[in-house]
Formats: sequence, structure tokens, C-alpha cells
Amino acid sequence: MKEIQINSHHFTLHPSGAIFWKDKEMLLIADVHLGKVAHFRKHGAPVPANAAFQNLEKLTEISNYFEPKIICFLGDLFHSKLNEEWQDFEKWVEYTKAEVILISGNHDIIPQYLYEDLGVKVYDELLLEGFHLTHHPSEIKGTFNFSGHVHPGIRMRGVGRQYLRFACFYKTLNGLILPAFGNFTGKHVLKPSVNDEVFAIVEGEVICVSKKIQN
Repeated sequence: MKEIQINSHHFTLHPSGAIFWKDKEMLLIADVHLGKVAHFRKHGAPVPANAAFQNLEKLTEISNYFEPKIICFLGDLFHSKLNEEWQDFEKWVEYTKAEVILISGNHDIIPQYLYEDLGVKVYDELLLEGFHLTHHPSEIKGTFNFSGHVHPGIRMRGVGRQYLRFACFYKTLNGLILPAFGNFTGKHVLKPSVNDEVFAIVEGEVICVSKKIQN
């Protein structure tokens, strides 16, 4: 894990792709894309059935570890329309002791009342103590933005001339983009400027690699 400080608040970057906001006891998670496995299997894609359970298992592990008061999903919690994975999500919400919040993303097309029936609060965005929580990267003067959507990744050169891609936390002066939490998601390789900070997820560790990136 990697500890960072932003505007006097303390955050833990976890190799799952989640961020724990210590001061608020809030877990931030982006782009889980529940239901994506069932969606692709329905359309004939050869995806292992157990892949659908791995995301909820990881959610349970991370929430048990940090024991947050609030779990905030920064959009694209569910990939598309209702399917059999919704029932598993219902059980997960019933199991967790934390308050669950969803910042609505472009994939979140499931009716809001179904989330609210589970006790999940749904917002377009949230402003908390100078921090702006959104799905798409955004900018409001005087705030720091936490977002998802991009599925940030970096390309790094290994031994020899081969290149590897890693999911990453991508921090700019006024924002931080979380990696996709879902295990069945891609990576969009970004090219950081000299002022950006990049924290790669490599073999279960979060490592600052800003000076090692190949543009």
C-alpha cells in the first residue's frame, strides 16, 4: 500500500485499486462493472463463470480489511442492464455494514429506485470538504477531484526491449483518477506530464513510478 496526503487529508492507495480516505473512513472504488461477465457470456464470449464472483470477493476482502463507515463507488458499478449478478450484489449490500453510495456513471443505467430499495444512495456528484467526487474527471476551481471512468494504465519498459502495461492511480495537480476495480476491464495508457504522479499496481504492490515511465 501507499500512503499519500492531499490538502492535509490522509489516503491509502490499495493494490486492489481502491483508496481509503482515513479522515472520513470512506472507501473509494471506481469502475467495478458488475454484470459485465454475465453480459459477455450471454453473447457467447468464452469468459469463465467464476470471474463474476471475483469482483464481489475482492469487494468483501477490501471492506473487511479497512472496515469503512462509507463505501463510495465512483461510477460504473454495474456494467449494463440487470442480469443474474444483481442478486449477488443484493446479498453483498445486505452483508456489508458500511453505508453504500454510488456516484452515477455512464454505464449505470439500472433504475435508481432499485439501488435505493437496497439502501444505496445515488448521486451525480458529491462535494465533501473541498474534494469533488465524480465518475468522469472534472474540475471545479478550489477543489480536488477523485474520479474513475478512464481505467488508467501505464506502459513501462522491462529488461531488454519488452514493454508491460500496468493499472495505475494517476494523480495530477488537482485530481486523481482511480484504476478500474473490476477484473474484467481494460487499461487506457496515459502519457503523464512532468508534474503528474503515477502509482502503478505491480504484483500486489503500489509503487510510485513517475520517473520510470516511457512516453
